[in-house]
Amino acid sequence: MQNARTILSPADRDGVREKEAARPFVHVLADRSEKLAGVCAMLEERFAVAGERLDAEAKLSQVPSAIVIRADLRDIDNIAAIKKRAGKLAKAKKRIFLLEHSSHVGISQAYALGATLVLPGPVNRPRLLAALSDPANPSLSSSETAQSDTAVEAAATAIASMFTAVTLDQPLDVDGTKEAGRQIADRITERGLSEWLTTVRRHHEGTYQHCLLVTGVAIDFGLSLGVGRADLERLYSAAMFHDIGKAQIPLAILDKPDRLDAEERALIETHPVVGYAFLKGHDKISPEILDAVRHHHEYLDGSGYPDALCAESIGDIVRILTISDIFAALIEHRHYKPTMPRAEAYNVLCGMNGKLEKALVHSFKQVALTR
Repeated sequence: MQNARTILSPADRDGVREKEAARPFVHVLADRSEKLAGVCAMLEERFAVAGERLDAEAKLSQVPSAIVIRADLRDIDNIAAIKKRAGKLAKAKKRIFLLEHSSHVGISQAYALGATLVLPGPVNRPRLLAALSDPANPSLSSSETAQSDTAVEAAATAIASMFTAVTLDQPLDVDGTKEAGRQIADRITERGLSEWLTTVRRHHEGTYQHCLLVTGVAIDFGLSLGVGRADLERLYSAAMFHDIGKAQIPLAILDKPDRLDAEERALIETHPVVGYAFLKGHDKISPEILDAVRHHHEYLDGSGYPDALCAESIGDIVRILTISDIFAALIEHRHYKPTMPRAEAYNVLCGMNGKLEKALVHSFKQVALTR
């Protein structure tokens, strides 16, 4: 007797085809068969999936809604194979790289190859499905979304390149980083902070997401305060560069889901001095930016680090950046914990009596809650 599941009427077969056609098409590329099979198995329940190995001849004809690449980017053959497919990759709206051997250099390499999103660490089905899902946002047209995604990609690429420069002791593209900050400022001026936060959370996780969120929040805070163009440029430049010292800290510690031990915490707290030391020799980095990079973890009561500065020693840009940094850390999305609501994050700031400038925290309310 035939298996009942294989007996379909013509109408049923048409229904299956329509259902299959309605599902978004995802193309998977991998450097090994088991990696390819693993990713396809994660996706095939929700997506129409096709896959191929990187060492096979490229056969992609239909333009997918997303491409997922799982490959070791330390292998130059894998990089070459991805570059050969660059023209076809560029047509997909989403290009997600899964990096199990994650490092700042690997992430930078992925963005250089056209990634719109990099997920470092062990492959995780919920994270991947979330990355492939588009939150409904009827207020944005597809062209607006594409423009905003471009700003995120440019900024994330600039941050990855910046971290790689520190890791490998290479020249730093100061102008490129500042230009990425300017693009973020343009996006937020046009459409506000909330859209930026949503887009960034959809595009990245961990340290890179944090840098993008801080920059967006600091820009909107500056705009709300009515700062001039020159001060706004200093502010977004300081925000882009503020965590550059974290390039010397392993991603496993930076993105650790559990509480840090004392040794790990001490290593994290070296990042302001490391960043300052790397940047201070660059003639395009102003003293105000250097000051912000070194002192964005200082508090008015002297309880911060690395120099235990007190109120009169902490400049205005640092005060604005510190509030933006704390708020962004509270609201950022991590796959292992829920995102804190903005109102709750603002209440945390209000509770930091004596550490943050009270008038600035009060002015920040509209940024946190309504802008």
